[in-house]
Amino acid sequence: MSVLSRIYIMKDRLTRSDIKKMQAEIDDRIVNVRPAILERVKEARAQGDLSENFEYHAAKRERSINESRIRYLENMIKTAVIIDDSSAEDEVGINNTVTVFFEEDNEEEKYKIVTTVRTDSINGLISIDSPLGKAVMGRKKGDRVLVKVNEDISYSVVIKDIDKSTTDEEDKINRY
Repeated sequence: MSVLSRIYIMKDRLTRSDIKKMQAEIDDRIVNVRPAILERVKEARAQGDLSENFEYHAAKRERSINESRIRYLENMIKTAVIIDDSSAEDEVGINNTVTVFFEEDNEEEKYKIVTTVRTDSINGLISIDSPLGKAVMGRKKGDRVLVKVNEDISYSVVIKDIDKSTTDEEDKINRY
């Protein structure tokens, strides 16, 4: 595998809405958070001896975290592959909530299919790049789908329902 291939694989697939949310966070961090932190650094520096000044070191650490987050988000936007979040009316797509029946466990679960930057499996948000997300994307109600976790492990689910009414407005971009 060439270096170029590895770089392409590392790119996140994001929607225009993901990019918009990321840009809004960058703007907020630059316009609001950065000046507030710089003011705290300046105030702590004015207190004197910096070697034992907890406020100064905490403010500098906060500044470093803020700048790292800005760089991270900018890099994500710069390297992203923009994908369309629309899908056929009868197919599972991004931002759809899908009800699946796990045959092996005899249980139903609901999951919202999202991009990698919005995943939160504890709250039912699974990535389009997860084994289950990959397996159900583009499939229809009633389809029996084989979910391959790896070469040795797989399981079957049946798509019971597809809710197309969900949006990504409430979804937050993950904090890494």
